[in-house]
Formats: sequence, C-alpha cells, structure tokens
Amino acid sequence: MNSPLSTIIVDDEPLARKGLAVRLQAHSDIDIQAQCSNGREAIETLTGGQVDLMFLDIQMPGLDGFGVIEQIIAQGLPMPMVVFVTAFDQYAIKAFEVHAIDYLLKPVDEQRLTQALDKIRQHKQVQQDSDHKSKLVRLVSDVTGNDCEKILEQLANNDGDKLSENLTQYTDVLAIKDGGEVTRVMVKDILWIDAAGDYMCVYTGEGTHILRKTMKQLEEILDPKVFIRSHRSSMVNKNYIEKFCSQLNGEYFLVMKNGKELKVSRSYKEKVKQAINC
Repeated sequence: MNSPLSTIIVDDEPLARKGLAVRLQAHSDIDIQAQCSNGREAIETLTGGQVDLMFLDIQMPGLDGFGVIEQIIAQGLPMPMVVFVTAFDQYAIKAFEVHAIDYLLKPVDEQRLTQALDKIRQHKQVQQDSDHKSKLVRLVSDVTGNDCEKILEQLANNDGDKLSENLTQYTDVLAIKDGGEVTRVMVKDILWIDAAGDYMCVYTGEGTHILRKTMKQLEEILDPKVFIRSHRSSMVNKNYIEKFCSQLNGEYFLVMKNGKELKVSRSYKEKVKQAINC
C-alpha cells in the first residue's frame, strides 16, 4: 500500500481550515501534518520536512498564496502538489485551470473535493514534478507580471540568488477587481495614488481605478525607489514628476508631467526633495 500523502492546509480563516480538515479526514490516504494560518507558517512547515500536498488559500494578509509559491521557488524548497482554494473570480480561475493541478472554490463542495483528490492521486502516479513546477511558475508570471522565461532559466541554472532577488522584489502589476472583472494595471503606468477612506484611487494616463488596499500594503509591494510618499494619504511615481515647487505661504507641491498639481505635506518635504534630487 502506498504511503499517505503528507498534507498541509494553508488558510487564514479558522473555519475554512477546520471544515476542509474534517472533509479530508474521511480519506485514508491523506495525512494532515499541519494547519497554517498564514503564508509564513506554511514556509516554516515546508522548510521543516517533506510535504506532498498543500491546500493553499490565495487571499491571505501578508504573504499570500502566490507569495508562498514564489518563496518555495526562491528558497529552493521541494515543491508539493498544490490545490488552490480560492474565492477569486473567473479571470483567476482560468489561470488555475491552465496551470494548477486543481482548484477549489469556497465554500468547498464535497463532490468537488473528491474530484480534486482523484486528480492528485493520478498526478502522484505520474510524478511530473518538473512539469508541475513549470506550470506554477507560469501561473505566478501570469498573475503577478514577473518574467516567466527568466524565472525558468534561473531555475535551470540553479541561480538561487538572482531568482530570490527577482521573486521577492516589488510587483510589476496591480490586479484591481471591479465587480466581476479584474484589471491588470502595469505599475510603471501609475502616475500617483491617493487614499480615499478604505480604498485607494490609482491614477494612470488612461483613467482612475479603485483598489481596496491600505497605504501600508501598497508600500510593501511598490518599489520605494520609484513611488515616494508626498503626503500621509498619497504616493507619487517620481518618473512622472515635472518639478517641485514652493509657495509664499510655505506650502509645497509637485507638478506632474500631465500638469496636475499635488500637495506635499511639510513632514514629507525633505524626503520628496531628496528622492527627486532637488
């Protein structure tokens, strides 16, 4: 008899973890080794021992599901078989259908889970590990905008340092959900971002997008060498700054290349001046 699949569940929602664990207990060839509440715990678990199968939530605070895949590759950890558990819309689901072994929509359906496990068992027999890793790399590339061919080349050359640098650097794409659609906004095209309550207004030359993230979250994923804070509630792409100006009343502002004037608060004045080499 084949050994049970060493399995972990990664989800920041306790009820979701518990519900999936209960369902998996009915399958004798699934051995749940750990339940992780975030991406960092998942990486620690994967570092500590062999994991055959991972049920991975996508939307998690901090290190999300895609970040977990990136870190596995960057750190050279053994890649488990991955089943994504997601509440994403059709845009992302299409990517999962193409690249992942399988995906499950929340709330997880019993029949759908059984189908996913059947796929896992078939995949285990074939043991197409390299193909699985390549597909996951392409999935990360599709969604995050990272260069797929460069990632694969560095994997082939065992160039771990460069790979880690590329995967842990700042994002090139913001995926912005609006109703049932997801728009992929290239970061290089963003002019500036303003906070508006619980949302962010992302301004590009094509228009304005509304993003549900905090300023702190954006600072973690946008390159600080490019995006500089000009105010407590705004950040600016310095590549689109035309000039830095001061007024007689002591206020400061930036003039963007499209003519828009943006206020600079006194507390950020020196950092802005330094960033744009004024």
